[in-house]
Amino acid sequence: MSDQKPGYGTQETVDGAPALRFVRTLPYSQQRIWQAAATPSELEQWFPAAVEWGPETGETLEAYGMTGEVIEAQEPNLLVWTFNGDGFRFEITGDEEATQLTFVHIFGDPATPAAQTATGWHTYLDRLEPVLEGHPISEEAAHAGWGDLHEEYAELFEDDPTPGREFWAKLQKQLNL
Repeated sequence: MSDQKPGYGTQETVDGAPALRFVRTLPYSQQRIWQAAATPSELEQWFPAAVEWGPETGETLEAYGMTGEVIEAQEPNLLVWTFNGDGFRFEITGDEEATQLTFVHIFGDPATPAAQTATGWHTYLDRLEPVLEGHPISEEAAHAGWGDLHEEYAELFEDDPTPGREFWAKLQKQLNL
């Protein structure tokens, strides 16, 4: 990707594996962002999966027949976990006025479609601030612009748009969009 657009993910390599990085600045304290990321009842309002966790270092995660592990949990700064062969991390820095949330997804499978995955994470991260404001948005409303956003990511990443277009066709039917 050539130019960084605010709120958009970037591609990078982490320990030799392809990865996506998103940075969001939010007008909330580190502790509030940690709570939204670490508390299952809040996480399920904006994240793609309901995760039951402490979270505590070494804790095992199970969802949808897949497993993972919390690698490191340092409240309110860092949460690192694996799930279904991929690596994930929330880095939370800031103060009482504003916090920078950095989310990284490290692909376990290098063939994972980057544009499709980035579009998904972008969409879910866009749901976080409304949750923090006390006004969560529905899955349907969150995904209304998914197709156009995916086309942007496919162009930015110079990625084959076909897998994402196929996913979008299925998602539209599933969500009645």
